[in-house]
Amino acid sequence: MTTEPSLNPTIDGFHQVINALKHHHLNTIFGLVGIPITDLARQAQASGIRFIGFRHEQQAGNAAAIAGYLTQSPGICLTVSAPGFLNGLTALANATTNCFPMILISGSSEREIVDLQQGDYEEMDQLNAAKPYAKASYRINHIEDIGIGFARAIRAAVSGRPGGVYLDLPAKLLSQTMDAQEAQKSLFSIIDPVPSQSPSKESIERALELLKNAKRPLIILGKGAAYAQADLVIRDFIEKSKIPYLPMSMAKGLLPDNHTQSASAARSYVLAEADTVLLIGARLNWLLAHGKGKTWGKPKNFIQIDISPTEIDSNVAIAAPIIGDIGSCVKALLDGLQPKLLTAEPTWMTSILERKEKNLTKMAQTLDLNPSPMNFHSALGSIKKILNQHPEIIVVNEGANTLDFARSIIDMSLPRKRLDSGTWGIMGIGMGYAIGAAVTTGLPVVAIEGDSAFGFSGMEVETICRYQLPIVVIVFNNNGVYSGTDVNPTGGKDVAPTVFVKGARYDKMMEAFGGVGCHATTPEELSAGLKKAIASGKPTLINAVIDESAGTESGRLTTLNPKTAPLSK
Repeated sequence: MTTEPSLNPTIDGFHQVINALKHHHLNTIFGLVGIPITDLARQAQASGIRFIGFRHEQQAGNAAAIAGYLTQSPGICLTVSAPGFLNGLTALANATTNCFPMILISGSSEREIVDLQQGDYEEMDQLNAAKPYAKASYRINHIEDIGIGFARAIRAAVSGRPGGVYLDLPAKLLSQTMDAQEAQKSLFSIIDPVPSQSPSKESIERALELLKNAKRPLIILGKGAAYAQADLVIRDFIEKSKIPYLPMSMAKGLLPDNHTQSASAARSYVLAEADTVLLIGARLNWLLAHGKGKTWGKPKNFIQIDISPTEIDSNVAIAAPIIGDIGSCVKALLDGLQPKLLTAEPTWMTSILERKEKNLTKMAQTLDLNPSPMNFHSALGSIKKILNQHPEIIVVNEGANTLDFARSIIDMSLPRKRLDSGTWGIMGIGMGYAIGAAVTTGLPVVAIEGDSAFGFSGMEVETICRYQLPIVVIVFNNNGVYSGTDVNPTGGKDVAPTVFVKGARYDKMMEAFGGVGCHATTPEELSAGLKKAIASGKPTLINAVIDESAGTESGRLTTLNPKTAPLSK
């Protein structure tokens, strides 16, 4: 008796991974090909998935992370093994720290070879290397488990406090086969991966009681509030409560920066003088001086909304924790709000408005100055005028002085239009974020970059040109890190540690790849170049020449940069 061969079609691991991505509507991959995932990228593209190829895995990862932030769906980054994985791991760690949903998928050596350290090509224990820096890490060893593996990774990335997830795909997995019908059955839809989590009645009552008795209340909006996409209920609560608010940089635009209740232009005053502070999607980390010290002045009652109970009391005592998702928590506060019972001092808002007007007037005068060469204020003032006419544009911003000045000068009027260095305060996210935002939204992007920050990812201008993305990169070129004026104290031929090539022409880089280059030495040239670039929609790089002495060390973070004593002669 002979056995007839099976006529059922089979599927390999490459195509099952692709089917899993498509099943969950993950239709864009950011990555860089090589062994063993080149064919995976090719087949993914052939199946209709968009593959955006980068020049460095870190920027592919940054693009995936910001795509996750903008869509609330995990961005996908695909890398090769070992060194490629490690390059992507930096972006994964940053995504986890910032609570951006992202999945880093990397090919890897076989488990049995790694465990015995037998010297395979790019051999590395990637799963264990990823665990400390990811929200979750998984390895799929068998083709039958691809469905469950992707379901677990996606749920982990988006549920609760979002974050980065690592998914390890050994090379042998991709060549495994199974019955195609059974493979299809093994894929399933995830049910309610991000369930609403309503706060307890007691926590809402406790918070409202504190707000009712507050004399100088303040609301702080963090990027978690922007990520939540609960824009209308947040705005409704702020306006009905009439409480002044302070947006952190990536929360700018949840309400327009020119809103009457915005306290951005009186930041130091409100942080020091407020007696009750409601944190919505913001953490009391280093960006808020950990909630203590001179920055905060008088004692405070803190109310904190967070999805994670372990975040409460992380730096100071929280008088009224509210645990749940931001939309549900703010809605509960709004439903219980009785504005007539609020007892804030009438002079509180008046004093804020007085300081705002004074500071904004002073800033306007500074922006109107026209020094030669340009400084940060005059350059940003010219950019501000153009961007005010285009609220739909997404602004990416990084650097030291370039970041610090831009976040207080460039206005936002719509949510999720400002993307910057975030919780870690790192440099090198610029081109990845710009590309990820442009690909994900289809909207124009303006990346305002310090010359040092641009150097981390500048080669990605080729990627921008290759995909003809509507991105304008503005490099604030002051010949160095912070400034270009340092000198080598020894008198030797090497330049000082902070100094770059004088008079570098970054605009020529964009021209080399077929984009448009612009060299600007005055605010008028910068405005004209930006206006033309936005209208054209073409990849453009503007080399904005800034006075090399205009910057300050570490921007406004000088206190974080310890100084050594001068070397004795």
